[in-house]
Amino acid sequence: MKIKFFLRLVFSIFIVLVSCEDNSQALKEINTNRQDPLGIAKNIRMVYSDSLKIQAILTAPKHVDYSNLEFKFAEFPEGLEVLFFDKSGNKNKVIADYGILYTETKLIDLKGNVELKSYDGSLLKTNQLFWDSENEWLFTEQKFTFQDEKYDFYAERLDGNKDFTKFLTGNLIGTVAVSEEQDTLNKN
Repeated sequence: MKIKFFLRLVFSIFIVLVSCEDNSQALKEINTNRQDPLGIAKNIRMVYSDSLKIQAILTAPKHVDYSNLEFKFAEFPEGLEVLFFDKSGNKNKVIADYGILYTETKLIDLKGNVELKSYDGSLLKTNQLFWDSENEWLFTEQKFTFQDEKYDFYAERLDGNKDFTKFLTGNLIGTVAVSEEQDTLNKN
């Protein structure tokens, strides 16, 4: 009887051990491919400074942090507002319905009702705007409007610096102030 019990026990253990397989590699692969955020924050206010001088203030109803992934980014799925200050301390504002900040490249992708309002009254409106914060450059392939003292136009595609002193666009429709200088070569 003891031998039968012992044989059943050994057989049962053998069956259990044989039927179990090592799933640790499969679990590692599943966890590696997960795209879960590191954290989610509500009603955030981030202050960016350099040498004790405030550069920008970002506020958003929701911030989703994906800095745990290989290609790190932060998402603002419910919109955002950024106040940024130039070297003279002038306040400029950007608002959008959605934003994503790519940490490594310092590229910001703004989407939906994007407005860039400058302290001097200029206004850029578009549906998508990319901001290269490293080079202080902005660009879009979308249609946009721009208004200030010198310009009031509608165009498609924009590639320019933050001050709009250097920019390229697609076909322009609207008013552009042009100053004409007198030709000094033909003076008699």
